[in-house]
Amino acid sequence: MLVKICGVTSAADAHLAASCGADAIGVNFVPSSKRRVTEDVARQIVREVGQRVTVVGVVADLPLDEMRDLRDRVGLHELQLHGSEPADALAGLLPRAYKAVRIGSAEDAKAAAHWAGDMLLVDAKVDGELGGTGATFDWGLVRGLCSARRVILAGGLTPENVAQAIDVAAPYGVDVASGVELTGDARRKDEQKVRAFFASARRTPPAGRGQAS
Repeated sequence: MLVKICGVTSAADAHLAASCGADAIGVNFVPSSKRRVTEDVARQIVREVGQRVTVVGVVADLPLDEMRDLRDRVGLHELQLHGSEPADALAGLLPRAYKAVRIGSAEDAKAAAHWAGDMLLVDAKVDGELGGTGATFDWGLVRGLCSARRVILAGGLTPENVAQAIDVAAPYGVDVASGVELTGDARRKDEQKVRAFFASARRTPPAGRGQAS
């Protein structure tokens, strides 16, 4: 089960995620996000843990050239496109990028299947928000999608519900941000919650297409 810790804002939390066995961490460049980091901080994170985990840059609605330049300047391994980017923007970044799609209905799940690339992230649809809200959605909506391709399940996951989410959706991986943060502080991870999340997430083996070896 691939586990990604998103919204990492410091090298200390990046080391925590890596020490727990994270496959990937996300650093957020979206200006409206309370978890946004500077390029200097992101570069430090890449320098310190980039040999152990995949460092993913979360972006939204940037021009293609700006996304490429950001990726290369910081040394990011991949980009997660979390806005309303057109299909050709994603195509221009493959295979080192994937689309994040917000799911609120069966129609959303069906439309998500049309995005290019091997990987796809699905998150809860919340009006006026790009993600990181802590809201969940009906995981059963994406079970078929998870059986067809490598899907990372996000949206309100916590140590308490991640095992159930995996059982229902059978994703390739899971992504958590707010669910492992210190209470009242969106910019710091809670070590106890992080370790509990890993214990719960890896207790249930994935049943989808892209099973981790």
